[in-house]
Amino acid sequence: MSGAGEFIVGEYSRKIDERYRLTLPSEFESVFKPDSGKCVIAKERPGCLSLWDEETWKAKLDERVNLVQTKLRLGDLEQKMPELQRFGRILSTRHRELQLAGRSRVLLPEGFREFLAVEPGNDVMVIGAAVCIEIWHPQKWINYLEGEISEFRTLLDTLSH
Repeated sequence: MSGAGEFIVGEYSRKIDERYRLTLPSEFESVFKPDSGKCVIAKERPGCLSLWDEETWKAKLDERVNLVQTKLRLGDLEQKMPELQRFGRILSTRHRELQLAGRSRVLLPEGFREFLAVEPGNDVMVIGAAVCIEIWHPQKWINYLEGEISEFRTLLDTLSH
């Protein structure tokens, strides 16, 4: 993961190669250094995948999943089986562990490339999202940015106070 308090930032256009591989921007190398090259790719929102340091991802997810499992063992979720099953379905398909290849290349797995809606030769936007790297379908990125950019000052004020 990035150094203590060091953000991953930047916006870069990249092309998906014929084998659904994506080379991450070299500008991210100093702040995105997964141990042994292990990382996690996750479905975030339609047209957007995120790439996380495996250790960071597992720590955050395991803590919450363990709480749900404890509640299930205690019988606290008996009345919430549909929600639990929904959670399980999404958990089963939401993320996958990956190994960064040489030159910081990522292979977009089947199921994830369809979620991102890209084909070989397509461009994607690679965005630094402070704590992770996001891979966006270009039009989805523009749509998201158009809806959010005017809130930047308010967001900065909220987070910095």
